[in-house]
Amino acid sequence: MSNNVGSASEEAYDNRFWSILKEAIKGSNRDFTRGPIGLAVFLLAVPMILEMIMESVFAVVDVFFVASLGANAIAIVGITESMMALIYAVAIGVSIGATATVSRRIGEKDPDGAARSATHSIYMGFGASLIMGIIGILFAPTFLTWLGAEADVVREGSLFARLMLGGNIVVVFLFLLNAIFRGAGDAAIAMRVLWLSNILNCILDPLLIFGIWIFPELGVTGAAVATLIGRGIGVLYACYKLFWGEKRFEILREHWKFSAERFRRLLSISWVAVLQFIVGTASWVGLMRVIAGFGSEAVAGYTIGIRIIIFALLPAVGLSNAAATLVGQNLGAKQPDRAEKSVWRAAFYNAICQTSIGIVFAVFAAPIASIFTNEPAVLAYATDALRIISYGFFFYAIGMVLETSFNGAGDAWTPTYLNLFVFWIFEIPLAYILAYQFGFGALGVFWAITIAFSLLAVLSTILFKRGKWKLMEV
Repeated sequence: MSNNVGSASEEAYDNRFWSILKEAIKGSNRDFTRGPIGLAVFLLAVPMILEMIMESVFAVVDVFFVASLGANAIAIVGITESMMALIYAVAIGVSIGATATVSRRIGEKDPDGAARSATHSIYMGFGASLIMGIIGILFAPTFLTWLGAEADVVREGSLFARLMLGGNIVVVFLFLLNAIFRGAGDAAIAMRVLWLSNILNCILDPLLIFGIWIFPELGVTGAAVATLIGRGIGVLYACYKLFWGEKRFEILREHWKFSAERFRRLLSISWVAVLQFIVGTASWVGLMRVIAGFGSEAVAGYTIGIRIIIFALLPAVGLSNAAATLVGQNLGAKQPDRAEKSVWRAAFYNAICQTSIGIVFAVFAAPIASIFTNEPAVLAYATDALRIISYGFFFYAIGMVLETSFNGAGDAWTPTYLNLFVFWIFEIPLAYILAYQFGFGALGVFWAITIAFSLLAVLSTILFKRGKWKLMEV
């Protein structure tokens, strides 16, 4: 009898789990300012995690096809991606502002305000992408030369760079429109937009690069065309869902009326978020400069280790974005305590997930790294990088959720200051001292990363507990 009862309860639990998972993927209409916090985190995080996984798969597929074209093609894509870093920074900055303002209005039960925040985010994104696009089209060959491209790379890659930089509007709007959906709590729509975009990109890549079937053989330029078409269709689908699909607010003609005050508030968050991203991203250049002193094998091993780790951190990005949405909505609903509890719940889930991954990486670092290289010297560095950096996964999980939650509250300055102090004032000098002064070599850089991100988590926790973020007005 007891066995039957146990089986029935297990079956009921399984059915409920699959029902909730289906709701998360299909899209939920729940009010995330009410009900169980754990459920709210799950419903928002699942589509965001799946969204990040698809983005990573696309990046791998794109590099795979381009790599078959030779060294020049790889160089063209790599150098252009370096130029795209500023565009990504602007896109992410505007997106952070959009998520913070839209989520706050949704929490306030002000769909009219959410719609106006969305339209002003679109104004900002369009203006920024237009300026960057014109500059990119005019000066792409010059930028390639400045970044060290050889003459034949500039000749072969100018059109690719012009297309990517000139067509940056699809990149900016893909980030921006998905940020609006996430802020509203419609994470499943953002997931479908990115899946559609990346699946089309993966299909078009080989067709346009190699000239398969009725398509012209465009070489590396085909990769740019495939990206613009795939992401462009993704943006069109997102526009359809935003303007005519079912969502938590409706955009009407009157919502497009420009408000200087609303634009100013949005800009006050977004430009700081752009700076925040640049500060964090540029610090990796400093670390690369330190490790480059130990030879190409050390650089290659470090690169492999970091790429594996970035892929493993994708679930953390999803949970962090979920926390940011819940912070914005609950602050809008005048529930700062629930906002704080939501962050700690997301951080708890993140810590469990990332610590588990970190243990696997620490134990199986060598066999995992060997999947990507069979050169003994490179493998040794990659193994050390993976093992040492994975020791800090618990702290990465906490720090990532807390930093993103500050942004969700509209407090973009706090994580910017943290990034500046931890990565530039602390991490890079520490990496140099450990590597050269204490004789750790490349391992000193790996330890500096682990120590710095652990410090970031500790400082973020201290500042988060002070609660200044609860008082932010957006």
